[in-house]
Amino acid sequence: MTEFQVQPRPDGDSRSSSTKSRHRAEPATQASALSRLATGLGITGRRAAVITAACAMLVGGGAAAQAAEPGAHTANVGSQTATSADPLAKLNFERVEVAAPTAPADNSVVAKAPAAKPAKAPAPAPAKAPARAAAPAKAPAPAKAPVRAAAPVKAPAPAKAPVAIDDPAGAQAYAAAQLGKYGWAPNQMQCLHKLWTKESDWKTTATNASSGAYGVVQSLPASKMASAGADYRTNYRTQINWGLNYVKERYGSPCGALNFHYAHNWY
Repeated sequence: MTEFQVQPRPDGDSRSSSTKSRHRAEPATQASALSRLATGLGITGRRAAVITAACAMLVGGGAAAQAAEPGAHTANVGSQTATSADPLAKLNFERVEVAAPTAPADNSVVAKAPAAKPAKAPAPAPAKAPARAAAPAKAPAPAKAPVRAAAPVKAPAPAKAPVAIDDPAGAQAYAAAQLGKYGWAPNQMQCLHKLWTKESDWKTTATNASSGAYGVVQSLPASKMASAGADYRTNYRTQINWGLNYVKERYGSPCGALNFHYAHNWY
C-alpha cells in the first residue's frame, strides 16, 4: 500500500479560486460521524480531520467499496498514487470529506426517543351519594286509657200502683172543710155525715156488691168520678170533691139529699 503523507501548507497559500468558499449563511454539509467525533474531542485544525478521514476511508470503507464496486477501487488506487507522486499537491479538504462514505442519517446513529405520551389523569372516583340521615324514631303512641264498660242502664222501676187507704176520720174532716166553698153552713155537715155513713161508712174502697157503686159517695158507675181526678179509686179527696158537686147540682144541699134518701132509699 502506498504511504500517504500530508505536506504542510505554505503560509499565505489560499485555496483554488475554482473552489468557492462556503459562506456562513449557507447550510453546512452534513458531517460524518467521525468528523463530529473529532470535533467533539476538541481536535483543532483541519489537518487532523483529513488524516482521520483518510485512514477511515483506506482501512474500513475502502475495503468494503472494493468488494462491492471494483471500478471504484481502481479509481481510489489511482487517486492515491497521484497523491503520493506529488507530495506538494494541495489537499482539498472538502473533497476528501465528500469522498468519504456517507454516514448514515442521524436517526440511525442516535435513536430518537419516543415522544412521551402524557400520562392520563386518573379518572375521578365517583362521588359517593351522601348517606341518608336516619329517620327519627317515632314516639310511641300514648297508651289509651281503658274504656270503662258503660254501666247497664237500669230499667225504670214500674210505677207502683197507688194504694187506696180507708180513712173515715180523715175523709170527714176534709168534707167539713169544703162546705164553705159551696155556701153551706156548718150544720149541713150533720146531714152529710148521716147520708154518707149510711151509703159507705166513709170508706174509700166501699163497693156495692149488687149495683157496683164505689167509694165514699157510692158513684154508679165509679168512672163518673174520673172528671174530678184520675186517682178517684184510691184518693178519698177526689171522691168527696165529686160528691159535693153532685149534691149541689142535684139537691141543693146535704140536708136536701138526706131527705130524698129517706123517701127512696137512694139519692
